[in-house]
Amino acid sequence: VAADEGILHASGSGVPPATKDYCIIYNSNWVSLPKNLDNATFRTLENLTSTVLCNPSEAPSSLMKDKAVVVMRGNCTFLEKARIAQSSGAKMLLIASKSRLSGISDNKTDFEDVTLPVALIRYNDIVDMQLVLGNEVNVTLYAPPLPEFDYSMVVIFLIAVFTVALGGYWSGVAELENLKAVASPGERETRRKKEENVTFTPVTVILFVVICCVMLVLLYFFYKWLVYVIISVFCLASAMSLYNCLAALIGEIPYGQCRITCCNKTIEVRLIFLAAFCIAAAVVWAVFRNEDRWAWILQDILGVAFCLNFIKTLKMPNFKSCVILLGLLLLYDVFFVFITPFITKNGASIMVEVAAGPFGNSEKLPVVIRVPRLEYSASTLCDLPFSLLGFGDIIVPGLLVAYCRRFDVQTRSSSVYYISCTIAYAVGMVLTFVVLALMKMGQPALLYLVPCTLITSSLVAWRRKEMKKFWKGSSYQVGWMP
Repeated sequence: VAADEGILHASGSGVPPATKDYCIIYNSNWVSLPKNLDNATFRTLENLTSTVLCNPSEAPSSLMKDKAVVVMRGNCTFLEKARIAQSSGAKMLLIASKSRLSGISDNKTDFEDVTLPVALIRYNDIVDMQLVLGNEVNVTLYAPPLPEFDYSMVVIFLIAVFTVALGGYWSGVAELENLKAVASPGERETRRKKEENVTFTPVTVILFVVICCVMLVLLYFFYKWLVYVIISVFCLASAMSLYNCLAALIGEIPYGQCRITCCNKTIEVRLIFLAAFCIAAAVVWAVFRNEDRWAWILQDILGVAFCLNFIKTLKMPNFKSCVILLGLLLLYDVFFVFITPFITKNGASIMVEVAAGPFGNSEKLPVVIRVPRLEYSASTLCDLPFSLLGFGDIIVPGLLVAYCRRFDVQTRSSSVYYISCTIAYAVGMVLTFVVLALMKMGQPALLYLVPCTLITSSLVAWRRKEMKKFWKGSSYQVGWMP
């Protein structure tokens, strides 16, 4: 099936004329579109979406002559519509579809006598065009070349590496405080009450991966209901995570520590205001989550806080658990990206479908870092206007980086494991983006991140002759002296 993405540029009749671009799908085997607007010819749009144009009697030639005509998709072939439109004098044929845009395919030789451009467009875009630009609209088609590299990837890279590095460092700070508390029984008890860490064992690792698989499959089949559950959970978890992150910063500021007493408990006033701020941030995102102009900034801030808190809170007890977790999630990522297209009816990847919203669902899962694409192209309109990186591609390697940082603290190894693993993560991200640019299709980032981080950590442990300690982790911890 041939499916090329292009742009319909629409212009209203006002002064100055309002303009807007829309996604189209066309077949480059039938027609070659100009690469820019300088060489494009504008045509007056005639809206005939009340007909499917499967019969010449459905629309008079007087309405179609020298115009761009838009009709509904219907049951007849594109070739039949194109021949009727061309015989009536039309110069461009747009076919409006209420379902998801798919490829336009027919025998190339059958279209040798068809000279007018034929393109598929969303019906909702035709409605939007009339609302925004009015009834008198001029349109043209063009297909700008795809950019070799989208610089929004640089922003994604900086956010991901910053989050992993900071999360690992924060986990190390918490580990250092725990070890210092060992020397003082009173401080140890206080620390234990404050500590909210959860330790993963090999059994819980396997259970966690099974839950991930089940949840992804359920999302694929019941997306339109479960997406709201995920949005609600994200709002709650991200508000709590943002509070934990900012509270850790505020705790280092020795000012504004006035307290109030309620129910025999005292709490700092500034923390009450902080909690209200974090809840408000999550509520504002939930209300305006589909506002593409700025809501992505708030989602990324909440997402970074969520990832930081997750990396700091969830402790991997040893390298063995890290290998099991990262290895299983690597297989999970590869299976649901590369293998599931051979299983699903429409040949689509379950992972990509869920990330983009199956069947054109307007609600998107808030489990990704989003950055608007900085290079304008047809893909920006037709596919995703944002570059995406899943939280899992930050959290999963981040747990290994955090373990490396804690091991550095336990063994006083001058952060060699932490720095090496963080650099390996950055290299894995670069490798992911290079493959993405070369293959022009979604990639399972863990396919490149997991080998880079695991191999690097193993080599450092082997080179320092600490592999046994590194593998067994906390079971090798001995008395730590400040």
